[in-house]
Amino acid sequence: MRAIGIILAGGNNSRMRELSDKRAIAAMPVAGSYRSIDFALSNMANSHIQKVAVLTQYNARSLNEHLSSSKWWDFGRKQGGLFVFTPTITKDNSLWYQGTADAIYQNIDFLKQSHEPYVVIASGDCIYRMDYNKVLEYHIAKRADITVVCTTCEDQTEVERFGVVRMNDDGRIVEFEEKPIVSSYNTISTGIYVVRRRQLIELLERAALEGRHDFVNDILIRYKNLKRIYGYRTDAYWSNISTVEAYYRTNMAFLRPDIRNYFFRQEPSIKTKIEDLPPAKYNPGAVVKNSLVSSGSIINGTVENSVLFKDVYVGNNCVIKNSVILNNVYIGDNTRIENCIVESRDTIRANSCYCGEDGIKIVVEKNERYAL
Repeated sequence: MRAIGIILAGGNNSRMRELSDKRAIAAMPVAGSYRSIDFALSNMANSHIQKVAVLTQYNARSLNEHLSSSKWWDFGRKQGGLFVFTPTITKDNSLWYQGTADAIYQNIDFLKQSHEPYVVIASGDCIYRMDYNKVLEYHIAKRADITVVCTTCEDQTEVERFGVVRMNDDGRIVEFEEKPIVSSYNTISTGIYVVRRRQLIELLERAALEGRHDFVNDILIRYKNLKRIYGYRTDAYWSNISTVEAYYRTNMAFLRPDIRNYFFRQEPSIKTKIEDLPPAKYNPGAVVKNSLVSSGSIINGTVENSVLFKDVYVGNNCVIKNSVILNNVYIGDNTRIENCIVESRDTIRANSCYCGEDGIKIVVEKNERYAL
């Protein structure tokens, strides 16, 4: 093994609104049967990175339950393994993670006790496929201290959500702005980094000594003129789901055959924790068009251009259009739902109507059937 992996999965974002009240963003359901973190974990496993640490913090219960067995991503082995680190009170520290750099620093023993020369750092809230070995080979060829995976942001209004970079002809990053209000560039960081392990330990210890806690501002931007920081471009599908609009848009993308083929019908595959559920059942009179319907669901009404997650019940004469229905939702008879995201474990009373007219409406009923 040439690298170990670190997945940052402890963050929260107010732009997710009610959707992050129950769970970490990395635990958000995606594409019917998956969670966001499955994509980073699968990429690690498919790149033959056998030792991976997941750093969790905010609302981590469902995420920790999802990660309770490493076998689903093929980390259940004698060499390597999957490690889940949460903030821990020690003699020297009683604080939660104060930033991305601090999260890694508080678990620096994981780095010091490893022997692999490189570290791949990734975020748990992004949907993509990637062979990290190609990034690592680029990193070595450029003799870089840090390599940042970059992509092009097609929507200029979305640029403010990301770190914006400018590279010279050799690929070296010469400018890095973190979440600028406006920018004349549209090359953004994907939050995926490759760095030499010993270099990372040195940078983290220095940042901690200076009271600095953020990986982007206090390491990448601070050292961009002192360290050899390069950008690796990727043109493949990549999406960050940390806003309601982006989350909805990403799930809707999986209704396109080319996106489904890219993620699920090409090897190596995206893996997830498997639940023992029966296949979806379509009763007489059910009409389903251009939709993803997951295991355990029962459909009696009409479903169009929608993504239904596990154990969803759709009653008689219901119409579901352009919506995302999360796990374990009961939808009563004669209900209409359009342009909505329905939170998991909700019970939607019969004869209800929820329609998002000016944007995506989040439906959160207080009469949940049982706890998360």
